[in-house]
Amino acid sequence: MLVDVFNMSGEKVSTVELPAGIFEAPIYADIMHQAYVRQMANARLGTHQTKVRGEVAGGGRKPWRQKGTGRARQGSIRSAQWKGGGRIHTPHPRSYAQAMPRQMRRTALRSALSSKAMENCLVIVDELTLPEPKTRLMASALNGLVGSSSALVVIPAKVEGYVGVIRATNNLPDAKTLLAGYLNIRDLLAYDKVILPLAALDVIAKNLG
Repeated sequence: MLVDVFNMSGEKVSTVELPAGIFEAPIYADIMHQAYVRQMANARLGTHQTKVRGEVAGGGRKPWRQKGTGRARQGSIRSAQWKGGGRIHTPHPRSYAQAMPRQMRRTALRSALSSKAMENCLVIVDELTLPEPKTRLMASALNGLVGSSSALVVIPAKVEGYVGVIRATNNLPDAKTLLAGYLNIRDLLAYDKVILPLAALDVIAKNLG
């Protein structure tokens, strides 16, 4: 797939051939969905906790004798029917982690990238640089590249040349920077456009090729 390459001003400077195995791969919506559900599930901490009757303080003594009072028999004031008693059928710490084979995860990423390419939602830039790390400069550059659309800015590595881009993007509500090595299905699907510098293409091709 031959696509245009732009500079930070939004002007076309050249063209580049995208790897067909990554950007023209078959699109499997079911695998993308499974990868998305897995990522969201793995992000859950699972630290929710409630106390059962054995964990609530107090309630060691029988509140009244078994017979002769006319009231219903009770064994503890920490039973579930009492105010301040233990809970039943409530959450306890657990892991929500889901397993997914590596090849399926990579297939999901290829499908998402191919979908973006098919919808003309990939913006390739020659270099991702700013004169200074200012939010207004990054906002102006994004406006020229993607207009009012939200954008995922993929950078090849967190090196000195890209630190300013990261800082300038942090305060923009509709943009996010992401290392190419951490490309994931959630971010690819969450943003309208994906901005890829040529250097990031090489990293993606190495990881998914």
